[in-house]
Amino acid sequence: MKYGDRIALLREKRGLTQEELSIKIGISRASLSHYETNRREPDYETINKIATFFHVSIDYLLGRTNLQDTVLDTDVRDFVENLDLTDESILQKFALTVDGKPLSSEEARRFIAFVRAERSLE
Repeated sequence: MKYGDRIALLREKRGLTQEELSIKIGISRASLSHYETNRREPDYETINKIATFFHVSIDYLLGRTNLQDTVLDTDVRDFVENLDLTDESILQKFALTVDGKPLSSEEARRFIAFVRAERSLE
């Protein structure tokens, strides 16, 4: 089942029209229609709003799990959202990976430097 099918199913289970749901999550009805028919993919902010509204995980919406209720515990979510990768002790405790290969400490530092440089351009 694709993300659009899941969004439509959740909306229909709640007895909402596309118009009602689009208003509740702050997007246009046309955008929601495109998402539900898999013609467009929602951006991260939108998929997050949909998951939050229906109390399901983003993984469920994206089809990576069939378990709707798998949502991070509040303490775990707070930890993840406030994880500071510039803290050397954090880098040593966690194995950060890209394409399945662990990042070395030097690669992690270069990655952080890249993100900082990109942000400074905004």
